[in-house]
Amino acid sequence: MTSYVDRNYFAELKKASAAEICRNNRCSYNPSSMCYTISIWGEIYTIDCANAKISRNSSSSPPPHEFFYLFIIYYLLLPQDIRQVGEWISEKDFPGGATFFRGPHLLPTDRISSRFGNDIDGFREYCQSLGGTPLPLADAAFSFAITGDITIAVLYWTGDDDFPAEAKILYDKANIKALPLDIVFALAYEVCQRLGAPGSDNPRQGQTL
Repeated sequence: MTSYVDRNYFAELKKASAAEICRNNRCSYNPSSMCYTISIWGEIYTIDCANAKISRNSSSSPPPHEFFYLFIIYYLLLPQDIRQVGEWISEKDFPGGATFFRGPHLLPTDRISSRFGNDIDGFREYCQSLGGTPLPLADAAFSFAITGDITIAVLYWTGDDDFPAEAKILYDKANIKALPLDIVFALAYEVCQRLGAPGSDNPRQGQTL
């Protein structure tokens, strides 16, 4: 399902140069079917330009939220590759982020803390199962290569008598110039869903991009 993805994105992708979209082997293209195939966060997705749909080529894990499909097609249309600089920032460090990421666009990181609570070992094991690389941050932290040139980090703190357990998502600073706020949200939403509490995969009522 791709109801959150504007069909104009597919039309734009259909008209684009396949050689440019597939630069640096970031994806592959089948001209007969007009489909792109790309690896995103360890899974293979097919983007069907002719029929305006995106499908996942596996079923080993719960399906992604439709917001993630928006991220995928936008990523394919990025005009340039992103060179990560190794400096982490929060969503509110993006221009306009402090205003955008609140209310209906508040990142649902509480799903992660609701799942793991003070089980820091469980958090570590699950992040490693998703291909995470440990980082020397917070009580535990992992980076995830979403694509070949987009990496995010998930930080986790256990709770105590005064403060509950908390999770936070960080982005490489290079993403400021590449990803608009709604695409940052779409990516973060999927991260929270994949690491979050089982059964909490429905967006907040009235939530939009």
